[in-house]
Amino acid sequence: MSALTFGLFYLVMFLVASVFSALGQGGGVLYTPVQLFFGFEFHMAATTSLLLIIVTSLSATLVFHKAAMVDWPLAIVLESLTTTGAFLGGLYSGHFSGRFLTYLFAGVIAVAAFFMVKRFDMQTRCGDKPSVFYRWRRRVGLETYCVNLALALPISFIAGGVSGLIGVSGGILKVPMLVLLFGVPMNIAVGSSAFMVGLTATGGFAGHLAAGHFDWQIALALVPGIFLGAQIGSRTSVKVDKSKMKVFFGYFLAVLAAFLAIRTVLL
Repeated sequence: MSALTFGLFYLVMFLVASVFSALGQGGGVLYTPVQLFFGFEFHMAATTSLLLIIVTSLSATLVFHKAAMVDWPLAIVLESLTTTGAFLGGLYSGHFSGRFLTYLFAGVIAVAAFFMVKRFDMQTRCGDKPSVFYRWRRRVGLETYCVNLALALPISFIAGGVSGLIGVSGGILKVPMLVLLFGVPMNIAVGSSAFMVGLTATGGFAGHLAAGHFDWQIALALVPGIFLGAQIGSRTSVKVDKSKMKVFFGYFLAVLAAFLAIRTVLL
């Protein structure tokens, strides 16, 4: 790869970190396709993507924590299952071909695009629901909501497994999952997701590392730019209208999913 091409590659990855950290996501949904576009092999691209998501998550979480937008207990409980699933997905990813994983990746992006475009209008209050052991009442700042752990825990494990397979943190699905299925307010979902994606990515990265999928030179060269991009994006997120950003990128992801599927068919 020439110096000019690498410079362009670096800039694109920096922009991905900036934009997706603003949405409480790790950026893996684009980190991997960008690397594929620049000629990297899928398994290596997925592993590098997961390391970069860890960096993005760390950088963004520092900002969202200061803004009191992270539900730490909920995030840790859900991620205990998601990270386990991600490790297993990363570990066994070598049993699937790059072509199959690319199709799976395109499918995940298509689903994510739907959730990005869809408007969220979820009642987050616990109301008069009877108290049961699996319904967890949460309070963060002025927000009170209830999370159904009987639903949240198995879904988190499955989402982690898929995320580890294809080299993403699941952040593109975590925010709509937290809001639509678990009743978490949007601002808390964005901040908590920023932290959660790092834990999921850590599990997936460990699995891929154990399987021998890693190009440390490219990955470490990208780390400073990704950290800086995530700082810029997360600081911007506290001030901007996230709903408009989500709709725009939802349509963008739909186009990306179609491009990946068509490109794989033609190869």
